Amino acid sequence: MSFSGDVRKEISAAINNKEMRYVCLYGMLLMCRTITPEKLIFQSKSHTVSDTFAMLMDKVFKVSITPRETVSKTGKSLYTFDITDSGLIGNICTRYHIDPNDRKFDPETIASHSLGTFLAGAFLASGSVNDPEKEYHLEFSAPNVSLADHISAILGDIGASAKTVVRRGQYVVYIKGSEYIEDTLTFMGARQCTLDLINVKIYKDVRNKANRIANCDNANIDKVVAAAIKQIEDIRLIADRRGLDSLSPELKEIAQLRLENTGMSLQEIGESLSTPISRSGVNHRFKKLKKIADEIREEAGVPEI
Repeated sequence: MSFSGDVRKEISAAINNKEMRYVCLYGMLLMCRTITPEKLIFQSKSHTVSDTFAMLMDKVFKVSITPRETVSKTGKSLYTFDITDSGLIGNICTRYHIDPNDRKFDPETIASHSLGTFLAGAFLASGSVNDPEKEYHLEFSAPNVSLADHISAILGDIGASAKTVVRRGQYVVYIKGSEYIEDTLTFMGARQCTLDLINVKIYKDVRNKANRIANCDNANIDKVVAAAIKQIEDIRLIADRRGLDSLSPELKEIAQLRLENTGMSLQEIGESLSTPISRSGVNHRFKKLKKIADEIREEAGVPEI
């Protein structure tokens, strides 16, 4: 399965309660191919997305629908839902305040804390993300400029700088930069895929650095990578549960430096601090961060990764 497929699978699995199902379906419907008073068409090349759309329609509107599957010459499947029941379409549009002639995001339809789930639905319907081994790129394809602007605004609210281009009549909102994509994946509920992307980035950073150092052997690279991955997981857990501002100034500085420089050695981190310290001093601070992260795991009943 592709990285984009992994993201869709994780997002779909996270939609597990009534409110999330309602909000996710809203995002999928707004971004679907066609909505008119007589016809609603939802299409996807993903079997996961197809199953999720059918499940959400069943849970939210109590209707059982199945897709029409077509296979291209290259062997790829396309799943199409053709809804022609005008009564059902009218119910959908009324419940979600959707104007078929002017599709817009209505902030009154969902709670502000559900924007991540809405964005997840939009991604399932029209999004994709490249394999991080090749390129950092995530995008949404919106049917009109209004929806593109709203998606761009939501991304901006979480600090992800987005741009929009027109491609084959669709407004494509895209972000580049691993940090922006990490934040977006986490916001949409794909936390494991975020960690997978971070791990790929760490390997790429260390590998690129190793190529510049002739005497750096693979065993040392693996050791540095493994340590950096664990440190970043600890820091991100602290940031997610307590916030980095809860840390002392010296721990906050070293945490931020590690997040921003995944390939740095302990010695390089020590030399880059506002007040430089030794390699052993850096290691001591990371041990303190690990202790805090382990306390959080223990409190939440989450096993150490």
